[in-house]
Amino acid sequence: MRQWLCALLLVSLIAPAQAVEVPAAGTIEVLFTPWDDAEGALLKQLGAARQSIHVQAYLLTSRNIARALLAAHGRGVRVTLLADREMLRKGNNSLIPQLHEAGIPVRLETRYAAAHNKILLIDAEGDQPVIITGSYNFTFSAQARNAENLLILRGNRALTKSYLANWQRHHDEAVPYAETVLP
Repeated sequence: MRQWLCALLLVSLIAPAQAVEVPAAGTIEVLFTPWDDAEGALLKQLGAARQSIHVQAYLLTSRNIARALLAAHGRGVRVTLLADREMLRKGNNSLIPQLHEAGIPVRLETRYAAAHNKILLIDAEGDQPVIITGSYNFTFSAQARNAENLLILRGNRALTKSYLANWQRHHDEAVPYAETVLP
């Protein structure tokens, strides 16, 4: 019996996550850089946040986005950030250390070759959640130099629940910034 339970536990730990299918709901705004003002649309959503902002960033060098996260934090919005540790180590222009120093909780993902997610979940627990995702890195180049895409998905609570559960799974595996030794 004990061996069976251990085997079941092992399989559940290594089994792939099941794909989630959710009904279409809410609205979708799509932006393509450099033609569309993706950063402006993203900043507008950050400015409207009232409860929480969950961030997954591969790279964060945009001063405008960092300022918007700091402003949200300053007005009492719960901001929490996950970032790729290797990109933080490599990136001289990362603003993540400044966000951490300002009191925003930061955890660094170390498990993956690249924690390549670029996601913002705004007021994810509320009635009108917002998901921002796409290829768009949180950088100046993403708006001004690169060909990127950004989706802003509003009002789909089922989809947001799935994104938030995935964010939490990554958060639980990540290492607190303060415990990470960076060169």
